Amino acid sequence: MRSRWLFRLPAVVFALLVIALIIPFAGGCSTGMEYTIGLTQFGTHPAADAGREGFIDALADAGYIEGENVEYDFQNPEFDPTAEQTIARKFADDKVDLIFSFGTNISIQCINAAEGTDIPVIFCGITDPVSSGLISSWEHPGENVTGTSDMIEMDSTVDLILDIVPDVATIGTIYNAGESNSVVLVEDLNEVCDSLGIEVVEATVSTSADVLTAAQSLVGRVDVIWVGTDNTVVSGLEAVIGVCEENGIPFFASDDPSIERGGIACLGFDYYDIGYQTGEMAVRILEGESAEDIPAELGKVFSYSVNTAAADRYGVTIPQAILDKATSIYDE
Repeated sequence: MRSRWLFRLPAVVFALLVIALIIPFAGGCSTGMEYTIGLTQFGTHPAADAGREGFIDALADAGYIEGENVEYDFQNPEFDPTAEQTIARKFADDKVDLIFSFGTNISIQCINAAEGTDIPVIFCGITDPVSSGLISSWEHPGENVTGTSDMIEMDSTVDLILDIVPDVATIGTIYNAGESNSVVLVEDLNEVCDSLGIEVVEATVSTSADVLTAAQSLVGRVDVIWVGTDNTVVSGLEAVIGVCEENGIPFFASDDPSIERGGIACLGFDYYDIGYQTGEMAVRILEGESAEDIPAELGKVFSYSVNTAAADRYGVTIPQAILDKATSIYDE
């Protein structure tokens, strides 16, 4: 008679007893601690996409596998400042374990939103994070923020242009004066060119819709056009390339994706590598180090990227010595 006492209980009570018995065993099936990482970037862009991919791969190689012990919340504001603020606030409200941000303004929004929390922010591909206001110094003590820089070696960049187009007297450049990283690079360009007696002609834009007009304004005034890692200009890069090809102005860019799209050559970064390097820093944080104890880092992997087909269209020749050192050669 006692063995049947459970079946005499009301149905609701019986169900509660069953749940109480199941819960402890369900807890024993946990796959371990899971992390939620907020991923964001200024918009859809080859460099940002490659950086995010490298970041995720670095974590995967360290054992942080999406769907097993890490979850990514990817949010893309598509160049909308209001959306950037909303995304940053979402990450803070959701109490994610770490934020990865690619781009200056979106990184600033994430840092502001995470202030007063214990959420570390790790930025990627910021040319000068100090002058951009992301950190107070490269060591940034007391700040729960770190990341990587894509600072270009301007001396080497100008040398590369002169190796391919030796008689350059004027270099045109297009940039968004609202992007602090671009301002820093153009200042460096002017400094290097001044020492070589080369004139720099600047054209500024506010949006990618302005890029075509800015490129056209340089026609007849410059020997070559160079574009840095300016997010606004690179988003409208086809307009620059079109103007340069139509008018026979050799075009140089600063990153591998832009060379593939039609630039002649660069000594720069593959943003996948920078993203991977940023991911390695994130692993250190997930394994217990404090972001404030990890100095911001310059990109470690420089390489030549060349586009021989683009060089042919501009009527210039890339020296064999550069081709021999190139890690990426595009011929279409």
